[in-house]
Amino acid sequence: MVTVTESAATKIRSLMAEEPEGEVSVLRIAIQGGGCSGFQYALGFDRGPQDGDNEIEMNGVRVVIDPFSAPYLAGAEIDYVDALMGAGFAINNPNVQAACGCGSSFQAKDGVVEGEAVETHAGGGCGSGCSH
Repeated sequence: MVTVTESAATKIRSLMAEEPEGEVSVLRIAIQGGGCSGFQYALGFDRGPQDGDNEIEMNGVRVVIDPFSAPYLAGAEIDYVDALMGAGFAINNPNVQAACGCGSSFQAKDGVVEGEAVETHAGGGCGSGCSH
């Protein structure tokens, strides 16, 4: 379903260790509507999985994905990049057809969710440097 690189897992474990004990046990990855290309990624910590969540464990990190987001994230890779231009998480997703110029939102390929139209939103922008 989703892979987590060792670099990302190391950073996630480090960030989880900074949270109060017992407050977080999983990384939740989700897709939300928004941004100038239609969808945005949401990464955050959660206490545990909820009913219907897809759950994986990779490189010592438990990851949960809700049923709506799962088809949009199938085959995606979560990485952590520490480069000259800055550090942060990068999601390499084969289901992306187009992305916002600033990289904070994306449009899914047609047919990612069979029988369900992929909704995109125009306008709203995603900050400076974003162009359609």
